[in-house]
Amino acid sequence: MTGDTTTLDALSERYRESIPDDLRETHDYGWYLDLVRENPKVARNAHQRLADMFDHYGTRYDESRGLVAYALATDDPLGDGANAFYGREIHEAIHEFVNKVKSGSRGLGPEKRILLLLGPVGSGKSDFDKRVRRYFEDYTRSDAGRMYTFRWTGLCDVIPDQDPADDVVRSPMNQDPLVLLPEDQRRAVLDGVNDALDEPYTIRNEQSLDPESEFYMDELLAASDDDLAAVLREHVEIIRLVADENRRRCVETFEPKDKKNQDETELTGDVDYSKLAVYGESDPRAFDYSGAFCNANRGIFSGEELLKLQREFLYDFLHATQEQTIKPKNNPRIDIDQVIVGRTNMPEYREKRGDEKMEAFNDRTKRVDFPYVLEYEAEAEIYGKLLRNADVPDVHVEPHTLEMAGLFGVLTRIAEPDGGSVDLVGKAMVYNGETDDLEDVDAKKLREEGDDATDLGEGTDGISARFVGDEIAEAIMESTHRGRSYLSPLLVFTHFEDHLPGHGSIAEDDVERYQRYLELVREEYTDRAIDDVRHALAYDVDEIRQQGEKYMDHVMAYIDDDTVEDTITGRRPNPTSRSLRAVEEQLDIPADRKDDFRQEVSNWVSRRAREGEAFDPQDNDRLRRALERKLWADKKHNINFSALVSANDLGEERSAWVDALRERGYSREGALEVLEFAGAEVAKSELEGE
Repeated sequence: MTGDTTTLDALSERYRESIPDDLRETHDYGWYLDLVRENPKVARNAHQRLADMFDHYGTRYDESRGLVAYALATDDPLGDGANAFYGREIHEAIHEFVNKVKSGSRGLGPEKRILLLLGPVGSGKSDFDKRVRRYFEDYTRSDAGRMYTFRWTGLCDVIPDQDPADDVVRSPMNQDPLVLLPEDQRRAVLDGVNDALDEPYTIRNEQSLDPESEFYMDELLAASDDDLAAVLREHVEIIRLVADENRRRCVETFEPKDKKNQDETELTGDVDYSKLAVYGESDPRAFDYSGAFCNANRGIFSGEELLKLQREFLYDFLHATQEQTIKPKNNPRIDIDQVIVGRTNMPEYREKRGDEKMEAFNDRTKRVDFPYVLEYEAEAEIYGKLLRNADVPDVHVEPHTLEMAGLFGVLTRIAEPDGGSVDLVGKAMVYNGETDDLEDVDAKKLREEGDDATDLGEGTDGISARFVGDEIAEAIMESTHRGRSYLSPLLVFTHFEDHLPGHGSIAEDDVERYQRYLELVREEYTDRAIDDVRHALAYDVDEIRQQGEKYMDHVMAYIDDDTVEDTITGRRPNPTSRSLRAVEEQLDIPADRKDDFRQEVSNWVSRRAREGEAFDPQDNDRLRRALERKLWADKKHNINFSALVSANDLGEERSAWVDALRERGYSREGALEVLEFAGAEVAKSELEGE
């Protein structure tokens, strides 16, 4: 499309292009039988269609996590990445959810269960559930996800008391047209279809017609001397079925209300009082198929805060799951085909889990845990997503701000380690994948111990991303009110400290512990800020690269028992342990572990060489930190520390330091703040050490 794409004509054309080609077309029954033979997947059940939907948008196997990552969650193709999910925990939950759907698509049992998304508030359950519904709608609009239903036509010509307004009646349950065939004939069609089907599942359909459609079929067969072909040719039209939550078609959400104003008819349907005078109370045509289970047929039923429903209300789910039927009041059972998803928070789950009267319901649920994210950098990505999707004022987010906010959130969610070689912050670093300095720590064992120490596993308690995100938002607005053009960790910490005690979702007993965790985060930020200041004062990328190349030359010579040529004297002395240890001691690597470290960096360099990557010490965190610390030790004696603490004097030296910090991502104002905050600590420690 060329020209202005926002004119009325252009917008109309874009709308027309978004509509499936055959949305408004009708077809005869023979056309549908030919289509099913040609493309059996149009006759998939709800679990099969949903399972294929996840693969349709793209997948990749994440070897590091041992799970399948689904593009609709990692990349959000429909939203151009605006709503991607971050964190190992939520992708593990999504992986588990899809596995259960795929098991259900093969008839292994989960198709007869409620998929119960369980987690604390703000853990991503609702967001994921909403995403699934949105993508299912889009998938059914595509050629790969298309499905069909039928409508009855010409009913008044055959049925004497048929209301003229009901001459054309859509299948009230949006059933697959194959249901119009008696079971024996339907089985014959599906046997041939499955012989040619190259999928891990089998197309099955053992449903009966809904009562209203069964009434029409009986009447039409009686009038045609049981000529099924004539009925299907003359009174049935095949139409495209597209899921649409707003139209309550194949996607339905249901939420608890006041028990005095809610009954089971909201789930299973009720009498259509407008038809009572026309057809009579016992006539199947006088039933209103507007219950949530009816609307969700062929798609997804989503129960919000499902366990808040009254116990009696949940009984309807027993037949809906195990028998895949519903039983409206004063009506026969109706077959349903849908993926039933429920969401609930921890208090309701704990209450229902301990209720013996809920044993049958609990047995019909498959729990999918959605804990909080436990990787603080992934948590920081969540806050970054919130900012990217909002109209954020012109405020520069300083380095470490979101990461330290994420670290605070994670510390409240993990169990404190019981002694051992790692403290709470160290444990969070391990969970984040930072094991270089904690190579003796078993991350898997840490997770197992943490889960054992909690009721339902780590990540089921603590503060939510909502709380942290809200405080970041408040800090941003405060920055704008104060005329600050930057957001730093120090201001965010202040908002955490001020609002922890009065927040409604944080128990009083937890406030003191969370404040202690906040102090740990302050200490971690101080260390990082000091590193940044030292980098600004002394570090030079070219020098670090040269030092790294020199170190690696000595390492390779040490391993090969070779010599290294001195670039100044031209001699080739044996590599000295002193030159190697000068670097290694910056990481507190003991002498008895030096060979392990040298072999580790040697293997890293060799692996990069095989992949065609040049050596760069900046790409190896441990080696980079060691070289930076070594460079600091070599150059700190030439630094004017008195200038560092002169906050009111932006002389030539301080100006250069500000420029160096800006190269590391700081704004000018943020660089001045970190120089004032961490520079004093650097100067104090160095001046006292003289």
